[in-house]
Amino acid sequence: MSAKKNLCIYLTAFALFAGGAGFMLWSAFSEGAMYHLNVSEAVAMPSEKLKSARLFGVAGGDIVKPQNGLGATFTLVDLEHPEQGIRVHYRGALPDTFEQGAEVIVEGRMEGRDFTAKTLMTKCPSKYEKSNREHA
Repeated sequence: MSAKKNLCIYLTAFALFAGGAGFMLWSAFSEGAMYHLNVSEAVAMPSEKLKSARLFGVAGGDIVKPQNGLGATFTLVDLEHPEQGIRVHYRGALPDTFEQGAEVIVEGRMEGRDFTAKTLMTKCPSKYEKSNREHA
């Protein structure tokens, strides 16, 4: 009886462990499923598919910043197809290099025809990359 009881305990413990590990893997993959798209690819997709996306492009010349200095609303323009753009709303602190013409990466979701970004990053200009290579 004792061996049978021990086997039940081990099987139960293994089942709980396997279930927990499976749940953690499923959770990690479902949260990490994010589209990485340029603007023209995002425009071509239905907005309901872009619940979690990373878009890249160039900040257009229509940047509007609120008076409190946090965030911006602007058009993210496709690098190769400048006639295509998506309106982006971001409410966090802006990088120092964020300006018209800066290459921008935003993470967030489509809401209708606009993109609400929770993260905004700018690509470092090439002049900084050259100076880093010279010092390396």
